[in-house]
Amino acid sequence: MLYERLIICGDSFSEGMSDQVINGKYRGWADRVADVMAQANPNFTYVNLAVRGKLVQQVIADQVPQAEKFITGKNTLVTFHAGANDALRPNYNPELVLPLYSDAVRKLAATGVTLMLFTVLERTGNAGKAADLWAARFHAFNENVRAVAQEVGAIVADANEESFFNDRRFLAFDRLHLNPMGHDRVAQAVLEKLDLPSNPNWRKPLPPTRKTPWLRSKVNNVAWFLTFALPWLWRRARGKSSGDGRIAKYPEPISWPIN
Repeated sequence: MLYERLIICGDSFSEGMSDQVINGKYRGWADRVADVMAQANPNFTYVNLAVRGKLVQQVIADQVPQAEKFITGKNTLVTFHAGANDALRPNYNPELVLPLYSDAVRKLAATGVTLMLFTVLERTGNAGKAADLWAARFHAFNENVRAVAQEVGAIVADANEESFFNDRRFLAFDRLHLNPMGHDRVAQAVLEKLDLPSNPNWRKPLPPTRKTPWLRSKVNNVAWFLTFALPWLWRRARGKSSGDGRIAKYPEPISWPIN
């Protein structure tokens, strides 16, 4: 299909954290997909409504109505990814979040748009009780994604189909967001799902790496806790989010790439 518009709804994953910063904005997998779509259609436009830290209800309330205004039909691709931040919260309620997610997907699908959904990577190489808890939550979340996608005919980009994605070298130092390599791999996966030109080697695992020395590992863990974990816990304690006060990087349709 010759896509005329790409509309992105979601959180930090779709905003592009923690990819390269270009003109003050994270690039991200979505910008990379837009690059390829724009090459095929000189009239292509791009909208990215995603904002880091947003919960599913916020994405639905703030972004879905905006996306609906910009949909032009089947030749518009809308990507929707929300709910992972909810699942990370101590008070996560799947009986609330999962139906909200499904209803939003049905609403978007009813516009006649081409719709793409994403699963959440259940295992990222971490171990422990917290990792097991999140893996169980994400598994149930992913089952819901697949079920509603089948119901409405949405495309699913499923990271769990590719075992190499649990290589922590695709993550940024915060151990949560993708680094440039990770964003590029996601972009190639999305392009392949859409039958658009992609790197045929994107599934190739990274070469083996040497085990990190014990002292360096401990130093990295302390630096990670002070730089990322502690501020995250402090925001949660105050009911704050990294996305508070932020606006989408491309809230209106723009010609792409930006000249």
